Amino acid sequence: MKLRDPSAEVVVIERNRSDDTFGWGVVLSDETLQNLAANDPISAKAIGENFAYWDDIALHYRGEVHVSSGHGFCGIGRKKLLLLLQERARELGVDLRFETEVQSAEDYRKEFDVVVASDGLNSRTRELYADSFKPEIDQRLCQFVWLGTHQKFDDAFTFIFEETEHGWIWVHAYQFDDDTATFIVECAQETFDRFGFGEMSQQETIAVCERIFAKHLDGHALMTNANHIRGSAWLRFPRVLCETWHHENVVLLGDASATAHFSIGSGSKLAMESAIALAEYIHTEDSLEAAFTRYQEERRLEVLRLQSAARNSLEWFEEVERYLGLDPVQLNYSMLTRSQRISHENLRMRDPKWMESAERWFMTHAGMAEDAPVRAPMFVPFRLRDMELKNRVVVSPMAQYMAKDGCPNDWHLTHYGERAKGGAGLVYTEMTCVSATGRITPGCPGLYAPEHEAAWRRLTGFVHDFTDARICCQIGHSGRKGSTNIGWEGMDKPLAAGNWDLLSASAIPWAKGNATPREITRAEMDEIRDQFAQAAQMADRAGFDMIELHAAHGYLISSFISPVSNARGDEYGGSLENRMRYPLEVFAAMRAAWPVGKPMSVRISANDWVGEAGVTPDEAVQIARMFSDAGADLIDVSAGQTTVDAKPVYGRMFQTPFSDRIRNDAGLKTMAVGNIYEADHANSILMAGRADLVAVGRPHLADPYWTLHEGAKIGDRLAQWPKPYEAGRDQSWRLADREAEAIRV
Repeated sequence: MKLRDPSAEVVVIERNRSDDTFGWGVVLSDETLQNLAANDPISAKAIGENFAYWDDIALHYRGEVHVSSGHGFCGIGRKKLLLLLQERARELGVDLRFETEVQSAEDYRKEFDVVVASDGLNSRTRELYADSFKPEIDQRLCQFVWLGTHQKFDDAFTFIFEETEHGWIWVHAYQFDDDTATFIVECAQETFDRFGFGEMSQQETIAVCERIFAKHLDGHALMTNANHIRGSAWLRFPRVLCETWHHENVVLLGDASATAHFSIGSGSKLAMESAIALAEYIHTEDSLEAAFTRYQEERRLEVLRLQSAARNSLEWFEEVERYLGLDPVQLNYSMLTRSQRISHENLRMRDPKWMESAERWFMTHAGMAEDAPVRAPMFVPFRLRDMELKNRVVVSPMAQYMAKDGCPNDWHLTHYGERAKGGAGLVYTEMTCVSATGRITPGCPGLYAPEHEAAWRRLTGFVHDFTDARICCQIGHSGRKGSTNIGWEGMDKPLAAGNWDLLSASAIPWAKGNATPREITRAEMDEIRDQFAQAAQMADRAGFDMIELHAAHGYLISSFISPVSNARGDEYGGSLENRMRYPLEVFAAMRAAWPVGKPMSVRISANDWVGEAGVTPDEAVQIARMFSDAGADLIDVSAGQTTVDAKPVYGRMFQTPFSDRIRNDAGLKTMAVGNIYEADHANSILMAGRADLVAVGRPHLADPYWTLHEGAKIGDRLAQWPKPYEAGRDQSWRLADREAEAIRV
């Protein structure tokens, strides 16, 4: 503010001494340094002259060290940063008042035109005006303590994982000056409790940590600069976000308004860039209200972006014990991409040699020859029972609503045929129904009549004769979501005429205006179970390579699994074991009717998005295990669409965490679905071990050749195109090469 208006009176009131600080170092990106230099070249130069720079990230795990390069970090001691900023502030005429007890913002705002409350995580100002600021505070799960050491970590930003007698404990360490490094120790609450860290003094905590990480400290001690804190200095990170950042002439800044987890090192970045923006808008806008509004609108968006990345990162560490059984190569990749800000191709740009070695590991781990040409994970083969897929890209099941009386036709032949030609390893049909009254709409296909079987056989014959893709039939029954319009005439809305009776686990309508289904009887359960088995037999005769039981999205089988649709009082309702009884019975009948050498999957909704009232991600792990124990080869992990009350959280790859949890907690093969639309998404999911297959839906509606086109973009030149299309392939490759060259230039 003094830079913009030297006549302004700027007063800083701080209760601590001028060099008091919690923590040891600050990490800043090149982008932040550029922003600081644009604001004030003098202070930016002074800060830059005191930076420690490093380019590598190192993972220490089970006696191995894995290093990747090209990451470009710089760090500076917090104390040094404070002193440099104070020196520049005094030079510009700022009134700095240290060791001054801070009064209420209510008093200051009567004295000053603007009150900037930068009073931290536990902001009293935020609490004072909570009705205006509307803060949302989420206390996270792990415990951490911020320590320092004179051990050198000047070669890399270092992560260390050690297994102890009480559980895993890990470190985030980085150098910030010639002889001092930050050393943040973190662990799960259970490990914290078993160690008894909460009852230890700071020196006792340090002694335990020095013992655990002795081989990494090389005789150096750990230090604390939180001596002013009595007792334990351990904390749980609070994620803070305020709906509003200003109240009359009071405005929040830094951790008072929003926090970003230390694992992505952006808290200080957010605060300094917000300070620059706030000063600029106060100086240039016509009124304080306009300045504060613009500050909040523009900075809040950036904060939300960083908070999203920080949330992904902190949740990875909260759940890291899930990944500590991974191979160190895959664990390292998972850690590097945890925030989703670093993508597969971005990692390749940073460190192509490391990426090539990681992709080579993925290929050999999948059974490919060690001398095979290196390819991205999406192009690595995958096997389920006797079925071998040429790659890991799957065309998702997507309703077409083009069948007549349940019979697929030439639309389906061309639709599925094109996508089979388009390079995907596996193509799924839309939900194919086991009876006329099991259809969702009059336009949905079935497998309950001889003409259906013949039509599907024609389609699978085309796929097998003219492509090297495999094809899976997804089999289901609509339950309470049946007898509705085709998609573009009113999704989930009842037919105007010709409706049929509906069955469900309980007599609960899908939504207001939909018919109330009858609670299915045991005799009807037997009949429909047998229809599922007969459909499986027909799918085999029709030439399908694989089948899937649709047990998701609120259809009949899903209605038993989810408590939002199952209110039964018999042995098929209540506990999860009871709710799974009939779905497992249907699955067993299908598996018995399906050839042993052919694989079978199950699609589940891993989250009803209604909290504890529905299926939760934790319960989904149990559901997946039950189906696996019954013989499922793959869990197709979707979410939601089980109730109109659901409140899903959308975003790119938004359902992948559910696949990740099932795969790594239960040790099962999974397929990830949901807003996956780039090769980068597919490759990062597969390489990090979040799924074994990746299903891509809407992009395949827009581009049947999505797999081949995405491969061309990332430089893959080994994909087999249909021979009549090879001229188009060559042009596609040339254009992709030109675009890549233009980006490099």
